[in-house]
Amino acid sequence: MLGQIRNPEHLIYPESDGKPMGENTLQVKWIVALFNGLQGLFRDRDDVFVAADLFWYPKQGDPTTVTAPDVMVVFGRPRSDRPSYKQWEEENIPPQVVIEILSPGNRSKEMEEKFKFYRRYGVKEYYLYDPETHELCVWLRSGRKLAPVAEVNGWVSPNLKVRFEVSGTEPWKIIRPDGAAFRTYLELLADNESERNRANEASQRANEASQRANEASQRANEASQRAALLAARLRELGVDPDMV
Repeated sequence: MLGQIRNPEHLIYPESDGKPMGENTLQVKWIVALFNGLQGLFRDRDDVFVAADLFWYPKQGDPTTVTAPDVMVVFGRPRSDRPSYKQWEEENIPPQVVIEILSPGNRSKEMEEKFKFYRRYGVKEYYLYDPETHELCVWLRSGRKLAPVAEVNGWVSPNLKVRFEVSGTEPWKIIRPDGAAFRTYLELLADNESERNRANEASQRANEASQRANEASQRANEASQRAALLAARLRELGVDPDMV
């Protein structure tokens, strides 16, 4: 143990605990939707790191102090792949935003320990969402504490700039600054399919209109040809067609 303390660079910081990202499909759905939505939100910024189920080690030399938030966002750090988030290698910047999605297996003791971890190690915004009851809890840093936010419906994240809409009877909605809502993968697939169908229908209508225009042009050409033939025949008979 003393040798480990003297040589912290030799310590092993595990990258996985062998557990799945989510306990059930509902939890995984929201973790993935948040991860993809936040990555898309900050796609033009190279200084925002978004991760899901990634080990966060806040203290060098202590691999036992660790947690893996369902989703975390770090401002001021490069957007690149990491096996884990070792805070001392990241200019000692902790994740500013952490989001947890509850599952039936989450025990109150476990969530209490996570809350203490986030409070102690500098998280500025903490979100806890229950996808079964549609309940959202929000805490905002106030000094050394994470203070609860009383009214969460319509709450706008100071760091993310997204708005949370919570009814208590329907799944939450996360609205981007441009007014678009975060979408699940299946919803995005449905949107893309609808857009493709609309594009195909518009293309088909354009093709049909072009075909009708071509047919009309062909009929006009045929009529012009018949008129020219008739005019030529009248001239053969000594009749000026322009005088008829």
